[in-house]
Amino acid sequence: MNIFVAKLNFDTQESTLKSAFEEYGNVDSVKIIMDKFTSKSKGFGFVEMSNDDEGKAAIDGLNDQDFDGRTIVVKEAEPRENRSGGGGFNKRY
Repeated sequence: MNIFVAKLNFDTQESTLKSAFEEYGNVDSVKIIMDKFTSKSKGFGFVEMSNDDEGKAAIDGLNDQDFDGRTIVVKEAEPRENRSGGGGFNKRY
């Protein structure tokens, strides 16, 4: 299960985030998204857990909880192909 984590403290480390999720089960990977120009955290990331039940327990246990001084948002990540958006630069009207 791929889990989206938002509103992270900009100083939160991947190892700290992994430890929090490991309380609910096996964590396959953790990735905090970094700005490519400043190399600073963008304040969100993704956690991959192989067991869906453990992932759902982590979502239920960590969503809207204080983590590193911020109230984080934790939910199942949406597949990329289902997202809309874009900057609008290539759109024709």
